[in-house]
Amino acid sequence: MKKIILSAIMLMGLAFSTQAQEISKNALGLRFGGSNGFGTEISYQRGLSDNNRLELDLGWRNRSNYKGYDDDAIKLTAIYQWVWNIDGGFNWYAGIGGGVGTYDRSYSDNRDYNDDGVFAFAAGNIGIEYDFDIPLLISLDFRPEIGGNGGYYNNNYGSDIAVSLRYQF
Repeated sequence: MKKIILSAIMLMGLAFSTQAQEISKNALGLRFGGSNGFGTEISYQRGLSDNNRLELDLGWRNRSNYKGYDDDAIKLTAIYQWVWNIDGGFNWYAGIGGGVGTYDRSYSDNRDYNDDGVFAFAAGNIGIEYDFDIPLLISLDFRPEIGGNGGYYNNNYGSDIAVSLRYQF
């Protein structure tokens, strides 16, 4: 019986001592990453509750492929994220969403042929972030994407690792 009471007291103490995280209502910045190439995205985060937010990214990608073509793409991505506090200003997050984009492919072997199209994709997201005492948020994340039409993505799959810097307001 003493063990149960002691465990209950410890559990209640842990529940009251956990640090409440604060997600900024708005954050705006840049996300630098690449999916077989380098790209930059304008990134906006909107806090929806104490531990949920929506991230919207509008970006440009450029990549060269060993098969002899170059891609330029513009993508719009929306991801719903859950955020959990690790310690102090460190948080980790995961999310799910999707987006749309357009691409233009040109071939570097002097073929007189260009390919372009529109694509849609589903995306996941997992990352870690640090919220400084000043209104700066820095994060590192991984984003797998599954494409719908196979034109932009090789085998309908692409992934992205990125570093983000955002101003919180």
